[in-house]
Amino acid sequence: MCYDMSFFSNIRLISDYLQIPASDSISFTPTYHQVAQAFGKWPVVINEDGYKIKLFEWGVIADYMNTPEKIKEYRSSMANARSEKVLEDKRSVWHRIRHQRCLVFTTGFFEHRDIKAKKKLPYFIKVKDEKLFCFAGFYNYSPLPDAETGEVIGTFAIITRPANAMLTKIHNAGPNSHRMPLVLTNELAKKWLDANLDDNEMKKILDFEFPDSELEAWPVNTIRTRKEDNETVIAKIDTTLFPSL
Repeated sequence: MCYDMSFFSNIRLISDYLQIPASDSISFTPTYHQVAQAFGKWPVVINEDGYKIKLFEWGVIADYMNTPEKIKEYRSSMANARSEKVLEDKRSVWHRIRHQRCLVFTTGFFEHRDIKAKKKLPYFIKVKDEKLFCFAGFYNYSPLPDAETGEVIGTFAIITRPANAMLTKIHNAGPNSHRMPLVLTNELAKKWLDANLDDNEMKKILDFEFPDSELEAWPVNTIRTRKEDNETVIAKIDTTLFPSL
């Protein structure tokens, strides 16, 4: 699954990517690592009467989470949406909100590889030669406004799919192994936000496998301990110490 990602590019590059006006009202502090269960705000793009760049919280709050207790109980499992459930499982949340599509922008994400050691080895993965790219996602507005501000909170999940060859080698263990986020090309990103996208076209996008030849990945030091939020988080470590991919 995808529970760790970064965004350390200039947020204004999202406007360039989609060829839309920049938003001067967005204030986002770049980060080299954020974990999903921190429920932090993240730059996404939605199509509500036109493309809009928003800061939504990672981890969907579904409509049935209508009490603080239900949000606490269920939200931690709502960071990712399995692509197979979107169209095939009509009882799932993801099927019900499949028209609430968003793009989740990032400069890279992390997955852990089992190398038969005490701890798994994290890898940083990104699209080659790109300062940012995006995942397909879904969003929902919380049924409960913020208790202090009264704000209606926008929340999102990243769609995951079966892994390509590279990610199969990296994300090789655990209950959700051999999966990867649904990385989109620029063309598919714009189609994903098309308000007229039907289920047949949606399935084509959900089935899209981003080629591993266009990704690059390298091992990094552990990301699950407290550290400075800077470029050292994604610094490449000596690959000769570990089995090659």
